[in-house]
Amino acid sequence: MTNHDPKFDFDNTYARELEGFYVPWQGAKAPAPTIVQFNDELADDLGLDSDALKTADGAAIFAGSVAPDGAAPLAQAYAGHQFGGFSEQLGDGRALLLGELLDKEGARFDLHLKGSGRTPFSRGGDGKAVLGPVLREYLMGEAMHALGVPTTRALAAVTTGEEVVRDGMKPGAVLARIASSHLRVGTFQFFAARKEWDKVRQLADYAIDRHYPELAQTDDKYLGFLSAVLENQAQLVAKWLHLGFVHGVMNTDNMTISGETIDYGPCAFVDEYDPKAVFSSIDRDGRYAFGNQPVIAQWNLTRLAETLLPLIDADDSENAIRLATNVINTFVGRYTEIWTNGMRAKIGLASVEEGDGDLINDMFTAMDGQKVDYTLFFRHLAHAALGKNDEVIALFEDGTKFESWLTLWQDRLLRDPLDPSARAKAMNKVNPIYIPRNHRVEEALVAAEADDLAPFTKLLEVLSDPFTKRAGLDAYEGPAPEGFGPYKTFCGT
Repeated sequence: MTNHDPKFDFDNTYARELEGFYVPWQGAKAPAPTIVQFNDELADDLGLDSDALKTADGAAIFAGSVAPDGAAPLAQAYAGHQFGGFSEQLGDGRALLLGELLDKEGARFDLHLKGSGRTPFSRGGDGKAVLGPVLREYLMGEAMHALGVPTTRALAAVTTGEEVVRDGMKPGAVLARIASSHLRVGTFQFFAARKEWDKVRQLADYAIDRHYPELAQTDDKYLGFLSAVLENQAQLVAKWLHLGFVHGVMNTDNMTISGETIDYGPCAFVDEYDPKAVFSSIDRDGRYAFGNQPVIAQWNLTRLAETLLPLIDADDSENAIRLATNVINTFVGRYTEIWTNGMRAKIGLASVEEGDGDLINDMFTAMDGQKVDYTLFFRHLAHAALGKNDEVIALFEDGTKFESWLTLWQDRLLRDPLDPSARAKAMNKVNPIYIPRNHRVEEALVAAEADDLAPFTKLLEVLSDPFTKRAGLDAYEGPAPEGFGPYKTFCGT
């Protein structure tokens, strides 16, 4: 062992309090685990010894080959609606929860491995992951964190020293990720589908204690729990749309109770504004298209509500349905309010007027079908706030309709308290200049699979400060070059 042995101060409440909700399990032995990326900043936040973890011993832990002292490795059970069809048993088919850590502030986080080998939930899969998708999740999670979006984060990415069959042979890899928890809508569905209502209640009490402790002593705490999850999901999905993010696979097993983004499989950011944008190769009907994500969020929350009905009112099912429905029906209004407020900030409004929603919707109407770069539009709009209109107009194939909107917007700015300079600065604080551009992500992943991590490392560094324009990074600002073609993403399973 090294002089600095890898140590984790685990406190494993999930394993201790939820017996029957998982299967204890060990990861597969990796032939030659090697750390290819390590998150020193996150390790420090968690009170971990980076030097001890960036060793052969640390690599073996992150690959799943060795369970460190205090760990309670387990595969979690859950179900889920996948593209609308219900599967009663999914679960961690290639993942393990190693244990729970408390950060320096006392907040609790799961340390979770993805790609660590077969489990009892593997359903015929090999339980492995490969380097490209592992690094995609690493990159996307860190980018979203820097953009201010609640998300799981990567602590480490390791290669296993073996080749895995994925459209040819690919280098095997494991992602070690951190999350507030891995409780999902699908976790509740697993036990509700079996009518194990005592376990649903046990799970709900655990989720409340862990994520919403202020509800624990309240009347109607399960209805309050549903409302709290709804609020967090409305906040999350609004942020996705503000930034042009498409999750790609919003199944109920990929919706967290905490309100964090999880499972960056076939995700992407839009270049051109298009509410119908779909990147996932398996989303053939556009169920999870960019503009459809709020609708799906409410649909998923309705599935959560169904699992909670016997807890909301065990004696009167009709009353339980009525109460839960009333909560679910608040989603559209709440989401719209959050999204509109965020859009006000994006277009430089510090005050509120009744017609702002119409102004924002008219902006998107003017953008629709014009192949307008979504990210550059808002950055260039900050220049228009200073009276420099040419850049933003040039993004349009035909700017006639937009120029009419621009006049209305600039008239609205005259009634807003910010001066032009302060407005432009405020806009640039919420509108990123650097996002994970699809062509840059692909370039980095292809290079990484060929043993060149330099493009990945550079892109990760660029995305760590997405709102500040920096010299020498012009190549990271723009959309894909001509000929890049329609972008398709894959789950990577």
